[in-house]
Amino acid sequence: MTATTHRTVTLPNGTVVPALGMGTWYMGEDPDGHDIELGALRTGIEIGLNLIDTAEMYGDGAAEVLVGEAIAGRRDEVFLVSKVLPHHATLQGTIAACEASLRRLRTDHLDMYLLHWRGPVPLAETVAGFEELVQAGLIGCWGVSNFDAPDMAELVTVPGGARVQTDQVLYNLARRGPEYDLIPWCREHGMPLMAYSPVDHGRLLEHPAVRDMAAAKGVTPAQLAIAWVLRLPDVFAVAKARNRAHVIENRAALEIGFTEAELAQLDMIFPPPFTKVPLEVL
Repeated sequence: MTATTHRTVTLPNGTVVPALGMGTWYMGEDPDGHDIELGALRTGIEIGLNLIDTAEMYGDGAAEVLVGEAIAGRRDEVFLVSKVLPHHATLQGTIAACEASLRRLRTDHLDMYLLHWRGPVPLAETVAGFEELVQAGLIGCWGVSNFDAPDMAELVTVPGGARVQTDQVLYNLARRGPEYDLIPWCREHGMPLMAYSPVDHGRLLEHPAVRDMAAAKGVTPAQLAIAWVLRLPDVFAVAKARNRAHVIENRAALEIGFTEAELAQLDMIFPPPFTKVPLEVL
């Protein structure tokens, strides 16, 4: 691993963001693990994993509180992402939820704010809330999460909807459905896809083929799984790591490439989709 590798993706608005960041799902919930998790986040910032993804849902705000501690005094070094729950995503509810997240994060702005998944509130109303937050300087930009290709196509038809900057979805070796239509849609619109759970909630770490190829390459299964997601230049990812060692392990995935033969081998074991696959979620 070298300290100088900083792969990035560019959002439609021109903002350059790290290709690999840190997720925080289930973090901040165990008081006994507080110091270890805090150290993990701070280590990630130090070694260049400057994108941090969180949400009001995670631990009912506990993850945001933890992130707020981690970024104290270093806010300008971090691209900070949080999410609003669908049932909060009315015009005024979106604004109120964002303000509550900012208080927990102890900052005056988010770099990106996402709708966590699609709910009953009309998209036009949520987008209006996002746009008000942008105008107020409380968020830099906005996006969505767990939207399938038809949802994205509908989103860009509502007023302001074309200003969406990313779609954060479940995408990894075992969940390749987005390759059929969602990734092509994003590519057509000049928008990078954000992948969550690149190791499939840990399941890929025990897959024999992943373990065998990782061993042959002299890397860990986690590194291989993360590097595979990042093989596409217009995909960026967030990976959770609860301790310093795992953060450093994840960071090294940025140094890993694949031969055509290795990619073909993985395609045989984890076939790409040849028809529409409904978007999966965790």
